Amino acid sequence: MKIIQTPVRFYPFIGGVENYVHYLSKELVKLGHEVTVVCANEPDSEHNESVNDISVKRLSYTGKIANTNVTPGLPFTLLREDFDLIHTHIPTPWSADWSSIISKIRGKPLIVTYHNDIIGEGFAGSIANFYNSTCLKSILKQADKIIITQPNYMNSSSHLKDYRDKIEVIPNGVDIERFKPLSEHRAENTIFFLSLLDEFHKYKGLDYLLKALMLVKKEIPDVKLLVGGKGVLLDHYKAQADSMGLGDNIEFCGFIPDERIVEFYSTCNVFVLPSISSLQEGFGIVALEAMACKTPVISTEIVGVADDVKSSNSGIIVEPKDFPALADAIIQILKDGAIQKKMGEHGRKLVSKKYTWKGVAEMMEKVYNEVL
Repeated sequence: MKIIQTPVRFYPFIGGVENYVHYLSKELVKLGHEVTVVCANEPDSEHNESVNDISVKRLSYTGKIANTNVTPGLPFTLLREDFDLIHTHIPTPWSADWSSIISKIRGKPLIVTYHNDIIGEGFAGSIANFYNSTCLKSILKQADKIIITQPNYMNSSSHLKDYRDKIEVIPNGVDIERFKPLSEHRAENTIFFLSLLDEFHKYKGLDYLLKALMLVKKEIPDVKLLVGGKGVLLDHYKAQADSMGLGDNIEFCGFIPDERIVEFYSTCNVFVLPSISSLQEGFGIVALEAMACKTPVISTEIVGVADDVKSSNSGIIVEPKDFPALADAIIQILKDGAIQKKMGEHGRKLVSKKYTWKGVAEMMEKVYNEVL
């Protein structure tokens, strides 16, 4: 098959959707398919290149609307391409809209992975509501298949209720050959959190992790939180940490290069993903990456892998925004090396069995074959 993927950005940009498209496309190529990614040129890279045998066409952009790069050349590029189907992604207006339009013009199937809802506050919320009632509805109606990464999203998102007959649940995956423990040694009393630090990712819950850390510090004075990621709110979080008396307990690591991310997962005692919005948190690939590195995970009920974390005893799941419970979970794991080891082993076993990108790509291939 000749497959077009239209994420708003692509590797080396690091983000949930970007990782999803990168790893899925890499495995689809291994299965014998031709994959072309059409995206915005951010960060600035070669306009046309091959990444892991994936053809990547990067387009100039004129600015951003709601964290989505506006690429004027997208419709013309898609019209020129030879393809069997388009696979696009929500929540990225513009790239998803034009993918829908071009697939209709060309009479080719449209696959949509619905990662999470498009929402906003104030004026942005009004724009989001207008978009959801018009363009989004049109995209979902046209889509031949809608992919969601966790079954709960069918009920938590009001936009999906009319399309149950064409929804398929295919989880995210993790590269278990790349994400694996580097050694048995772990830094003592160390927590790791990873996210973009901007307004669009406040739902990852760092504010609540900082509140929990204040409680943890009373029990474990030398506790250390490593915060990976950069963004416009970096200085805000640094100031917040200082005002809470946590300056000595937090290290803001900034952007973590791809080649070092496994090191961070492998040397901490616990990875924490305290997401607070079921509308915005689609799955939480970072939780899978941590488990693949035999690191216990603490997360919230709304994260896609939460049920498996609980049933496999790979970590602890708490309610969103419940920072006292979050603190108790962190203390419980940090104080017990045996629990850390047992949860780590269970997590690695879980992802190896259920969440490989090879398995995800094979499930996706079946969907593609069905619509063709």
